[in-house]
Amino acid sequence: MPFTISALNDKTGFTGEPHSRFERAPSATSILLAIGIVYGDLGTSPLYTLQTIVHLMGGGFTPEAALGSLSLIVWALIITISIKYCLFVMRADNHGEGGILALMALTGARWSGRGRWLIALGLFGAALIYGDGIITPAISVLSAVEGLNVATDAFRPYTMPIAVAILVGLFAFQRHGTATVGKAFGPVMLLWFVTMAVLGISAVARHPDVLRALNPVHGFLLLTTHGLLGFTLLGGVFLALTGGEALYADMGHVGRRPIRLAWYGIVLPALVLNYAGQVGNFIASPDPSANPFFKLAPVWAIYPLVALATLATIIASQAIITGSFSMTRQAMQLGWFPGVRINQTSAEEYGQIYVPFVNWTMMCLTVALTISFGSSDRLAGAYGAAVSTTMVLTTALLYQVMRRTWQWSAVQAAAIASVLLTVDLAFFLANLFKIEQGGWIPLLFGALVFGIMTTWHFGLDALHRRSMARSEHVDAFYADLRDQHIVRVPGTAIFLTRLGHRIPPIIVDYVRQAHSLHQTTIALTASFEGVPRIRPTDRIRCEQLCEGLWHITVHFGFVEIPDLPTVLANAKEVGVPVHNNATYYVERHDPVSRPRRNPFARFQIALFAFMSRNSAHAIDRFRIPRGSLVEIGSRMEI
Repeated sequence: MPFTISALNDKTGFTGEPHSRFERAPSATSILLAIGIVYGDLGTSPLYTLQTIVHLMGGGFTPEAALGSLSLIVWALIITISIKYCLFVMRADNHGEGGILALMALTGARWSGRGRWLIALGLFGAALIYGDGIITPAISVLSAVEGLNVATDAFRPYTMPIAVAILVGLFAFQRHGTATVGKAFGPVMLLWFVTMAVLGISAVARHPDVLRALNPVHGFLLLTTHGLLGFTLLGGVFLALTGGEALYADMGHVGRRPIRLAWYGIVLPALVLNYAGQVGNFIASPDPSANPFFKLAPVWAIYPLVALATLATIIASQAIITGSFSMTRQAMQLGWFPGVRINQTSAEEYGQIYVPFVNWTMMCLTVALTISFGSSDRLAGAYGAAVSTTMVLTTALLYQVMRRTWQWSAVQAAAIASVLLTVDLAFFLANLFKIEQGGWIPLLFGALVFGIMTTWHFGLDALHRRSMARSEHVDAFYADLRDQHIVRVPGTAIFLTRLGHRIPPIIVDYVRQAHSLHQTTIALTASFEGVPRIRPTDRIRCEQLCEGLWHITVHFGFVEIPDLPTVLANAKEVGVPVHNNATYYVERHDPVSRPRRNPFARFQIALFAFMSRNSAHAIDRFRIPRGSLVEIGSRMEI
């Protein structure tokens, strides 16, 4: 009879293990951590946002237009960041974890069910974050280095090469991990925000009339009196919001309350003061060719300010790089991305990982964009299209969470979501004007990543169906063992499989070829659930299928490291029949297309086969000892 060593919390899923940091009360240290990890991208937006708006308006950037631009920036920060993300989106935590994939999981939708469109929204939003990730480092570092041009023209021919050198160094350093330098992120960013606030206050004190822009009427007049130009300006205003997704994505690392306190108490005031100072300074002495941010500083402070800005932009770039690493691991473990090699760079911090394939791909694309566009104002034309699309998708998923998880009425959910979606769609439509200027680049890259995700999932589903068709019922398999007098040899064999309650093809084929079977044979399934972490009591489920044959399912959360030998070694204490000298067997499929497939399906299968052949080995994914793995190859038509 089968028995269960640990029952699931319920028949549909897992309660999961709460994130201790998420439950912890905020402290000065956690707030400083939030400033360093979360607010790099938002905090460096003043380097290029107003400069982009000035270039968009050209000679029409009058004092009234400047006040209107400032009004739009301030109210965009309040509505999108202070209200949407801090109050509503961050409430939608998946056991303390955030990010659009976690939000997608909260909707409860399944790819095979009616909610497929919700899964598609979440996946495309996640894919677009990669598109944002190749632009953020380029525009941030370029805008910081260009500050040298305010002091002297001597560096003008070298700003792009300097930016490229910094970016190459940043990506090259990733393999060493960021545990050490990460401790300095918080103090550096705190100094950055204090500096921005001081620069802004000094300018506002000289030009106090600029505070009239806090009245939203100025922003409304700018939008309604300048025709199409007023609407396209929203594409420049939106640059002040880039990085807003990081508040939600990094919630599991820092916690909700520290992020909120850092925003309301430090980041938002510093940003508003700095933008107000830039506008006041510009109204007093217009200079469209100069960077409004660096014009706030006295000449003697330019070089120290450029150095501090460069450090801040490196931190902002680091956040998007590590965020891409984390999202890759989540997507991979949820079955939406091919297996890639992941290195843990810190024994203490789970989030400190390095994904070589993602790192070098992002570096090549980021450097190519930096060289191609050459300046931050040109690159601003390509920035924002991907992020604005992700924000629209986030609001759509949030509505489903309001209805399904929070049990809000349709009227309540629609009232909130419609207001947020109106703002999101306005920015999204304004950013569509950037497509011709380069906005198509992150959208195309995101679409390619989305295609890879769906193709990989399609291939896995097809392989699973074929494996089910080739599997055998337990009773029939056990009868064949007796009737054919199959020899049971000493030892323990662990066969990795996705199937449960039936004998997988890898075991059936092994017996057919070897005419023997180990005395202890285990069909092992590594299952990744829709929660970030699994409670220890729910980690393993073990069933005895017949004499000497077991099926074990090891459950992992989507942010956990799947270390099978360690989990199984710990499970011996509760009776799981695993020995130290066990041999692991894994099937390596060579998928081929069945006859009469349409051309698109043939292309999908060919792409899946290519990814399957080049995906990470089970040794790397599951920490299996190299001397204990046997790989069995098979060709399978799908």
